[in-house]
Amino acid sequence: MKSSLVNSVRLLGNVGNSPEVKTFEDGNKVARLSLATHEVYYNKKKEKTTITEWHALTFWGKKAELVENYVSKGDRLLVEGKLKYSSYTDKDGILRYRTEIEIAELQFLNYDSSKTTIANDTMSDASDSDQMPF
Repeated sequence: MKSSLVNSVRLLGNVGNSPEVKTFEDGNKVARLSLATHEVYYNKKKEKTTITEWHALTFWGKKAELVENYVSKGDRLLVEGKLKYSSYTDKDGILRYRTEIEIAELQFLNYDSSKTTIANDTMSDASDSDQMPF
């Protein structure tokens, strides 16, 4: 994975929900899912404590297609992307804010070798600029 010091996020975690995929009129796709990361530490009483953080991930183009076809709840992913902030007005007229991580690179870390092989083959055939090596 490439590393950049400007607006860069790298996460290793487990997928929390089945990807939600939307296809636009031009055929482009966007996929969204949540990723859980876990931090383990020992508190002052020497008790093991785990903190789980949930992250909203967004995938575009070929990456969205990969997520749609090969990612499911519970899968382990290593992702790298950038923070994106947006706002919208909900149905009650309240201004809401959303923080997402727009994914530039991903790696499948499941032990299902057939799933990884198929995904690698698919990435080799990808023709757009958002493809990445595994």
